Amino acid sequence: MDKQETPGSQLLKLKALSDTTRLDIINLLSSGPLCACDILESFQITQPTLSYHMKLLTESGLVSSERTGKWMHYTLNCSELEDLLGYLKQLMVSRNVPLVKSSANCEQSCNQTKLVKHN
Repeated sequence: MDKQETPGSQLLKLKALSDTTRLDIINLLSSGPLCACDILESFQITQPTLSYHMKLLTESGLVSSERTGKWMHYTLNCSELEDLLGYLKQLMVSRNVPLVKSSANCEQSCNQTKLVKHN
């Protein structure tokens, strides 16, 4: 993960990928840059809906846009996908390093927590 990346920026990427249409757009862009009109032809959605999806993808950093005349061209930012993958891999590696000390007696510890919260 790049030093400037934060869990919040990774969350934006994950949210952008949480929609099947946006995942399909990412898949299309994986073959190379495309004009918005070419992307639109691949889906049964309106142009404003495509604009909404592209806005989320560009704000997340996963896709970059460039205006050429009256057309928008979109490109997949592979480095951003790699950063996200690195972040997810880091989560898998860090699972072996406890972030919170485990209680030896979980039942007793949990019951004490419940008593404190109810008081």
